[in-house]
Amino acid sequence: MIMKCSIGEPHIFLHCHINYNTLFKMKTFVSLLLLLTLSITLNAQIEKVIVEKYYISDSTDATDTTGGKLAVGSTTYRIFIDLLPGYKIIKLYGNENHRLQFGSSDSSFFNNKSEGQTVARNFNKARFSENTVALDTWLTLGQIAKASGSRAYFGVPKKDDKNGSIIGGTHNDGGSARISKGLLTNASTEMGIALITADGIDTSSVIPKNPSEFFDNDTTIFNSNSVKEFISNSCTVNNDGVMGVDKDSNQVLIAQLTTKGTLSFELNVVLEDTSGNKKNYVAVANALDNNDGTGEVTIVSPYLIYPLVCGCLDPNYLEYNERFGCNDESQCKTKGIVGCMDPDACNYDPKANIPMPSMCCYPGYCNDRDISIVCPALFNNTIVYLYPNPANASITLKIDGVKNKSVSYSITNSLGEIVVAEKNWGKDSESISEVISLSSFQAGIYNCKVTVDGKVETHSFSKQ
Repeated sequence: MIMKCSIGEPHIFLHCHINYNTLFKMKTFVSLLLLLTLSITLNAQIEKVIVEKYYISDSTDATDTTGGKLAVGSTTYRIFIDLLPGYKIIKLYGNENHRLQFGSSDSSFFNNKSEGQTVARNFNKARFSENTVALDTWLTLGQIAKASGSRAYFGVPKKDDKNGSIIGGTHNDGGSARISKGLLTNASTEMGIALITADGIDTSSVIPKNPSEFFDNDTTIFNSNSVKEFISNSCTVNNDGVMGVDKDSNQVLIAQLTTKGTLSFELNVVLEDTSGNKKNYVAVANALDNNDGTGEVTIVSPYLIYPLVCGCLDPNYLEYNERFGCNDESQCKTKGIVGCMDPDACNYDPKANIPMPSMCCYPGYCNDRDISIVCPALFNNTIVYLYPNPANASITLKIDGVKNKSVSYSITNSLGEIVVAEKNWGKDSESISEVISLSSFQAGIYNCKVTVDGKVETHSFSKQ
C-alpha cells in the first residue's frame, strides 16, 4: 500500500492518505509481470515450429499419372514441433474452441491416389519407392511408416539425417512413364539438401503405443486432390507420447503437406512434461479457455500459427509482446522508461511510461531510501555542483543559494571512512566554492556530504 504522509508536530504522529490510483497501477503492473513471467516459462516448452521445404517437384515428376497429377513447382513441406528435452507430444487435435486448420492460398493439396494415406504410420516403407508416394499429404505424431521388428521409422529434418536416402533417383521406379533415372531427383538449392542425398527418415527403438486417429466429416485435404483447406473441430491424432529421435533437439514431425500454393496452418497439441503433467497448447486464444470446469491448462503459443505473426520482441519497448512468433524491429517504436508516474510524488518523472510505484517518494515515505537525496527540493533551495565527475587531480564543489545559511561539507570513501573532515563555511556569500585536491585519494567512489542549515544532501563522485 502506497501512503503519502507528513510528519505532524510534535513529531509523534503521521497524517496519511492512500493514493488508490497509484495502488491500482502498482497491482496492475505486478500482475502483468507475473503473467508475463508465467507465459514466457510455459511458451518455452515449445521452443519453435520448423517448416521444412522437403521437396520441390519438377517436370519429370509431373510425368507420373499413377499417383495422380502433381503440378510442377509444388512444394512438399514437413512441420516439426521443437520441444524442450524430456517433453512428449501426445495429441494433435481440433475441438469446439480451437480448430485444427491447414490451408493453401491458390492450389489444392496433393494426395497420391495409388498409395496415399491419411496418417503416415499406415505406410509400408517399401511403397516410398513407387512414383510420387513419398510426397503424399498426411498427418502423424513422429512415425512415418509401419514399424519393422523392434524399430519404428520416424521423420527427422533432412539436415539431421546422416544415413543417406532410400527415396528418389535410383531408388524410384520412374512412375507411369518409367523414367530411367527415377523421379524425385530435383536438386534445387531452394529446398536445401536434395531428397536423393537425405530422405529425412531415421529409426527409433521407441515404437509409439496405442496410436489412434479420428476424422469427422469436415472438408479434408488428406484424401482429395481438389481441396485447398482442411478445417476440423473434432479431429485427433494421438498416442501415448513421443519424443524426437534426437532426445536433445527433440523435434517431432506432425505433418507433411504438398501444394503449389502458400501454406498456412493453426495447430493445437497436448504435451506431457517429465512429471506426467499434460497441458494444451493452442494457436489462437479463446474466451472459454480454462473456464470449462475440466481443470485443463490451455496456453497460447506464438509458434503454432503459420505464417508467424511478427512484432516487437525487444522487452525494452512498450510494443513488446511475448506472443509474437518472430521479431520485427520496425514495430519497436516507444522506448520503455521505468519511473514514478504519480504527479503528487516529489520525484515524479514526466518522461516515464512504465509505472513503478515503489520508486515514488513523499514526505514521510521513500521506501527506505534517503529522501533528502531523492527529493532534495523538499529540504532547501540550494543547488550543489560537483565537477568534473569523474575527477582526476581535483574536483570543484560549488553551492548556490546559501546566503545567511550555515554550510559544511565532508568526504568519505566507499567504506564510510572520512577522507576529508567536516569543513565549515561562513554565511556571507550567496554562492561559495572550493577546489578540493584529490592527490592523496586512491581511485574509487567517494561521497561528498553537504549540510545546509542542518539539511543534508549526499553527492557521489569517482576518482580515476
